[in-house]
Amino acid sequence: MNLSQKVLPLIVISQFFCTSLWFAGNGVSDNIIDSFQLEPQVVSYLTSSVQFGFILGTLAFALLSIADKFPPSKIFFVCALFGSLFNLGILIENNTLFSLLTFRFLTGISLAGIYPIGMKIAADYFDKGLGKSLGWLVGALVLGTAFPHFLKLISGNYSWEYVILATSTFAILGGILILLFVPKGPYYKVNSKTNIKDLITIFKNSKFLQAAIGYFGHMWELYAFWTFTPILLATYNKINPGIHLSIPFYSFIIIGSGSLACILGGYLSSYFGLKKTATYFLVLSGLCCLVSPFIFSSSPIVFVSFLSFWGLVVIADSPLFSTLVATNTEPETKGTALTIINSIGFAITIVSIQLLSYLQSSTESHYIFLLLAVGPIIGVRSLITKKTA
Repeated sequence: MNLSQKVLPLIVISQFFCTSLWFAGNGVSDNIIDSFQLEPQVVSYLTSSVQFGFILGTLAFALLSIADKFPPSKIFFVCALFGSLFNLGILIENNTLFSLLTFRFLTGISLAGIYPIGMKIAADYFDKGLGKSLGWLVGALVLGTAFPHFLKLISGNYSWEYVILATSTFAILGGILILLFVPKGPYYKVNSKTNIKDLITIFKNSKFLQAAIGYFGHMWELYAFWTFTPILLATYNKINPGIHLSIPFYSFIIIGSGSLACILGGYLSSYFGLKKTATYFLVLSGLCCLVSPFIFSSSPIVFVSFLSFWGLVVIADSPLFSTLVATNTEPETKGTALTIINSIGFAITIVSIQLLSYLQSSTESHYIFLLLAVGPIIGVRSLITKKTA
């Protein structure tokens, strides 16, 4: 077994541990609302605060070329450590809405040195087969995102604070694993200069630009779907008296199952090609958006099966887009490219999440989820009209 094959499981496990910080607040959002006497719409604020922090963090990383200047394993560890500490800030007894959102914002900044840096580390180890490797890596992100819901489910009679403690502990362990056991990869290259022009040059590459647009369309839908998965389940319970679907359990299943789709997508891309496979998944998730308003009157089995399928196809193309981005830029700017694309993509998620939140608070119509189809439509159009790879 070569070095690359040895480190991939470590990168995947560390990514899973550390990205559990992402939705830690969402996993116990109902408890946070009750404990601090907040309004229900705070759920979208908690998510958007993390996203906003991640956006500013990745933007700073990109502008300063941090991912291409310093050893990525050290960046990963430092950010995992700070992320775990900021996550623990939720447990302070006299928290206000402002302080809670600040801690989630700071956690988001820390994640800027975890998720894209994890992809950068993988790209430093894999030249060929990067799509498969990133499939495992994004799969770990998905499972980490769903993990707080699982922790909430198994916590039983324990206090919700244990979910926060557990995610912070896992994040520290993930950072230590990367620091101690994942050295610089064979394709690691240092870019010692900070050049803002690099960002402009990156986007002049037509293949890179079209892959980026596909990714942006994907991101419009993805995090809004993840954020509203518990709300979709709660809405179904509300309009179907006598049915009580377990929100933590099915949220974990629906979101977490996407990890398998990421891995499968990576393998499928080796047969059908990155562009074609990403396009197919984006079409399927867009169709789910269009069908979503009509699924609430279905049986529980059909409803959960539909959301589970949506949870599979909504994320399966993510590692494929990251691979397209990474393979269509120069090695010395690969980290910066992945980081700036993440920054823009997550900025888009704030718009879709807040728009859905506003519409949900002002109308009970199920047709609001049709708006999520806008992203896949734009992304698919980009992929089928321009050559990306």
